[in-house]
Amino acid sequence: MTSAPVYLVDDDEAVRSAFSLLLGTYGISIETFGDPAAFLARAPKLKPGVLVLDLRMPAITGLQLHERLAAIGCDWPTIICTGHGDVHACRRAFKAGVVDFLTKPIDEQVLVEALQQACAALDMRAERAEAAHLVAQLTEREREVLDMVGRGWSTREIAESLHLSPRTVDTHRANIAQKLGTTSVAEFARLALIGKAP
Repeated sequence: MTSAPVYLVDDDEAVRSAFSLLLGTYGISIETFGDPAAFLARAPKLKPGVLVLDLRMPAITGLQLHERLAAIGCDWPTIICTGHGDVHACRRAFKAGVVDFLTKPIDEQVLVEALQQACAALDMRAERAEAAHLVAQLTEREREVLDMVGRGWSTREIAESLHLSPRTVDTHRANIAQKLGTTSVAEFARLALIGKAP
């Protein structure tokens, strides 16, 4: 289903064992933590993945852990699980950027779908980061040309708009192709679009 690891933080050992067993049957890599502080200490060294956090834990709640992770730049897709869900907690979780809020006992299919959704969000973030990295290598003029190519403008239209010769635009396009690793206009458009997405 996914190559992204799943990190479960829950103070209930039975829940950790059940999740490990269930996700193992799907071939999903899972690492469990019984203590939010232990996860916080390890987080900077871990491969990006999906977080599954228990809402109510003794020292740090799942939402507090999510907020602390966000404060240190760890914005991995997060699923909050709870046996004591209420509308206020659910609303607060979604406002904090949590991708799903599940009530225990969690139905297996609901969990798998939530993990698939979270993995898709993780993949999209990685794709956006790669596109932003590639687009950042372009000069300002090359970014202008890329944007216009992405909107379907011809070399002649770009040249007229930027007051350049068509040959200069072609040179910029060749430089863009080399830096982005593609000559496809469709790929130019895709990279231009996701490279500037938030």
